[in-house]
Amino acid sequence: MTVKVYNQDGIAVGEVELCSEIFGIEPNAAVVHQYVTNYLACQRQGNASTKTRHEVAGSGVKPYRQKGTGRARRGVWRTPLTRGGGIIFGPHPRDYGSKFPKQMKRLAIKSVFSEKAKNDRIMVIDKIDLPQIKTRSLVDVLGKLELKGRRCIILDEGRHENLTLSCRNIPGVQVRHAAVANGYELLKADYVLLTKAGLDKVAEVFI
Repeated sequence: MTVKVYNQDGIAVGEVELCSEIFGIEPNAAVVHQYVTNYLACQRQGNASTKTRHEVAGSGVKPYRQKGTGRARRGVWRTPLTRGGGIIFGPHPRDYGSKFPKQMKRLAIKSVFSEKAKNDRIMVIDKIDLPQIKTRSLVDVLGKLELKGRRCIILDEGRHENLTLSCRNIPGVQVRHAAVANGYELLKADYVLLTKAGLDKVAEVFI
């Protein structure tokens, strides 16, 4: 599959061939679903915690005598049946995540890339060169590429401070390293904008 390469002024300056092993496979929806489910599960903090009757602070002295009061017998005040006592079957800190096979993860990400390419949602720019940290400059670049107001993820080869900081105030726009592309973020984005260096890095990592 061949796509056009644009410059920062939105003018086509050439073409580039997308690797069929990444952008031309048959998307596997089942693996993508498993990947997203696992990813979201790993994002859960699992910090909710309650105390059982053995963890609640309090004396172990018997509250009142066993018989003769007309009340139910009780050994301690920490029982879950009293106010301020322990919690029965309450939540405790846990890890909701699970291991996900690397090959399935790669297949899921390549499936997302292929789906985007199939729907013409992959764009390539020769480079994004911002002389200073200025949100307006990046908004102008996106506007010339007709990406203004759209959810877009920009994949570049490495970390570029000016580019990363300039996109912070733009809703729906993210800058990520191409080598560690996140399948969930790719799936949520309307368009994937790759620099040529970022495209080469994607081919290097996922082939």
